[in-house]
Amino acid sequence: MPDIAVVAPGAWLSSAGATFLLIALAEFGDKSQLVCMTLAARHRGLPVVLGAVAAFAILNLLAVLFGAAVAAWLPDWVVTLAVAALFTVFGISALRFEEEEGDEEIEEKPGHGIFATTFLMIFLAEFGDKTQIAVAGMGSAADASAIWVGATLALACTSLLGVFAGRRLLNHLPLKWIHRISGVFFLLLALLATLRLLGLV
Repeated sequence: MPDIAVVAPGAWLSSAGATFLLIALAEFGDKSQLVCMTLAARHRGLPVVLGAVAAFAILNLLAVLFGAAVAAWLPDWVVTLAVAALFTVFGISALRFEEEEGDEEIEEKPGHGIFATTFLMIFLAEFGDKTQIAVAGMGSAADASAIWVGATLALACTSLLGVFAGRRLLNHLPLKWIHRISGVFFLLLALLATLRLLGLV
């Protein structure tokens, strides 16, 4: 405990910077970034970003405080089953989108609902993920606050990039096709989670 208080600023920044680079590279193009992209293509971007950042901040906090044991709080199959069910529901919901709902209606959905949706999806999908385990490992070997800041900033940046890509997608594709694409994407993630549950991947 005492050595946490006397960590040199240079060492703290070095740990935070190294963590930022490692986590950003590991998460670039990962499922969490793709989730942000598909949600942002159908909803307002700010609640998606806030929901993702809040989920990552809590996941990283759990990781640096409790280490790899955080993944053992719940049986792996319970988390995987929840992920598969959640992605299936959102995939089917997106595929059932009807054109007459209109772009404006989607833009005006309550921000807190989009925030909660993003938070839940990211939290469940990333709980016990390799990135969280990596953060836990780094947190046990360096200053915990530096690791938390670096990892959370990295994941916030990848989420922002995902949201930006999603908003650009909205400007180039009809809303119906965005829903079709995101629906198929979520169902594929559900299938991947199911295969993992069955031990096939």
